[in-house]
Amino acid sequence: MKKLKKLVLLHSNDMHGDFLAEKVDEKLVGGVSLLSGYVNRVRQEEPNTLYCIAGDMFRGSIIDQEFQGISTIEIMNMLSPDVVTIGNHETDYGLAHLLFLEKCAKFPIINANLFIRINHTHLFQPYKILRVGGMKVLFIGILTEEVLAQTKKDGLISTFISIEDAAEEVRHICDIHRSIDVDLTVLLTHIGFEEDKKLAAAIDPACGVDIIIGGHSHTLLTEPEKINDILIVQAGMGTDQIGRFDITVDAAENRVDSWTWQTIPISEQTCPYDHDIETLITKYKHHTDEKYSRVVTRFKRRLTHPARTQETELGCVFADAMRESLGTDIFLMASGSIRTTWMGPIVMLGDLNEGFPYDDAAYVVKISGSQLRRMLLHMLRDEVWQGVHCEFYQFSEGLRAVYSKREHAFRELSFHGEPLDDDRLYTVGLQAFHFNNLADSFQMDVNEIFANARPRMVATSCRTVLEGYLSDHQRLDHRAGERLVILD
Repeated sequence: MKKLKKLVLLHSNDMHGDFLAEKVDEKLVGGVSLLSGYVNRVRQEEPNTLYCIAGDMFRGSIIDQEFQGISTIEIMNMLSPDVVTIGNHETDYGLAHLLFLEKCAKFPIINANLFIRINHTHLFQPYKILRVGGMKVLFIGILTEEVLAQTKKDGLISTFISIEDAAEEVRHICDIHRSIDVDLTVLLTHIGFEEDKKLAAAIDPACGVDIIIGGHSHTLLTEPEKINDILIVQAGMGTDQIGRFDITVDAAENRVDSWTWQTIPISEQTCPYDHDIETLITKYKHHTDEKYSRVVTRFKRRLTHPARTQETELGCVFADAMRESLGTDIFLMASGSIRTTWMGPIVMLGDLNEGFPYDDAAYVVKISGSQLRRMLLHMLRDEVWQGVHCEFYQFSEGLRAVYSKREHAFRELSFHGEPLDDDRLYTVGLQAFHFNNLADSFQMDVNEIFANARPRMVATSCRTVLEGYLSDHQRLDHRAGERLVILD
């Protein structure tokens, strides 16, 4: 006989410090104050409610940067999620700092496959069983090495490197808890929607996994994907919406009996205001407003960065600024380093810091024309156009590529109007993160680079270089579409 119980499962992902509501058509949309109001209302209306976050609470906000995540943890403490898994940006301030932030959190942070290499000790609690309304819900956190390049600098830290290994760890945890009478099993992942589908396909149905709540790829779904009888969802990014499952659980059979899922828009029309959490956010905002409200530059017009896998106006201006400041032949500016879709025409210091939050060093390397060709071919591989999360780069002035996706080849690859010379060594500027991850970013062995010449760190802060250049160069402009041309 069925034993039916109601459960509401709310979820967010990739919030990226999106604390403040924005005005859209004269209406307030998003922001943690309205999000918290919605979560609180649902908790009052539906006693059997759980709220989880699938990674990347950090980065994207000047409030988060200024206090290195402490402000985010304090705000999240007031939002009070029931369980959170870590994303790749949780490690941006360093693993040691993340472990400190975990101690500040008043909610469980789980991850099953980030561990100390020498003794296989987990850095975080791998799972959490939450009891609500007489039900037991098992949450398991998953983050694979493919999205955690930051840890590759640390020889003592490792993750399970493949989807298959992650699936095996899930099986191991599920096996341990079969005797506990778990009613629902949820994977909180931060590996991207396409990888979530692969993970679902790799999981043994006997594990009893019911749902994957994902993040990382910022995928906004209209309905769940179902693979291997596992429902896969993701709720875009930020705080403009929240995912909501209304589930009927058969506690006698430990399975989902029925469900509905939707994304709920967060706005002042649909959500009550949480004034207490707004007071805390306002305190932090006053501090950052005072510090970051000075003007850095004025562009000729608003410059855009609408997508990471194309040439953009803002990306080219930043790449040019770095190339000219460092005196290199070429600078490859990582598209993902630019965390805003537009900037200007007035650029405040806070705008620059929020739009370009990664304050890492800059390296100059010598790369032959043939090596550069291979690197760019890797950047433009088919996966990029299939929605897989890949590194992509903006070109500085002088480098031009016309690439055919159908032919998987360059129709043109030139430097200042001349074909790229395969034998010539070009000086190329890279941000430290991308220099340290040459194999992932470009499929390039670092030993090949050292064979040309020893790489040099030429600046300790890319953002400081950008700020100095933009301060000295007013009314900059660029029309995208000439440096990187993609043909179908």
